[in-house]
Amino acid sequence: MSETKENTEDKEIKGEEQAQEEKHEMAVEPTVEEQLSQEKNKFLRLFAEFENYKKRTSKERIELFKTANQELMTVLLPIIDDFDRGLAEIKKVKDKELLKGMELINFKLNTTLTQKGLSTIEVKAGDVFDAEIHEAITQIPAPSDDLKGKIVDVVEKGYKLGDKTIRFPKVIIGQ
Repeated sequence: MSETKENTEDKEIKGEEQAQEEKHEMAVEPTVEEQLSQEKNKFLRLFAEFENYKKRTSKERIELFKTANQELMTVLLPIIDDFDRGLAEIKKVKDKELLKGMELINFKLNTTLTQKGLSTIEVKAGDVFDAEIHEAITQIPAPSDDLKGKIVDVVEKGYKLGDKTIRFPKVIIGQ
């Protein structure tokens, strides 16, 4: 009898140990709600990362278009300068039809470039020299006292593409 009693006690002890282990295992395993919560958090973080990626690539694409446009505009600036000089010489020749045709082409070119964001920086003789806006090529003695420290002549026009200056106006200042 003592053996059966001991066997039953052993079985009871083993049963209690198994029950405790099962409770312990159940406590370690997350519940369905906790798993759902973890998956929701993972999803939200992934979604946020994707939104940030979309915004970043969109910004990069816009910057790429701006820089591509800037390179083209920078290459075209000397051609525009040559065209303006040629137009000035044609005005001297008295051929009205030639002048009219060249002015039409000049107008179309300037209108197209303006639509693409290119604008001229307006500078004229007598304006105050500002080193942040103008590029001084040389200084000459001022023809009059009121032109000292001011722009005497504009050698080359300056241009902006949107808000960014792509070429500063080159000027001569009086001293």
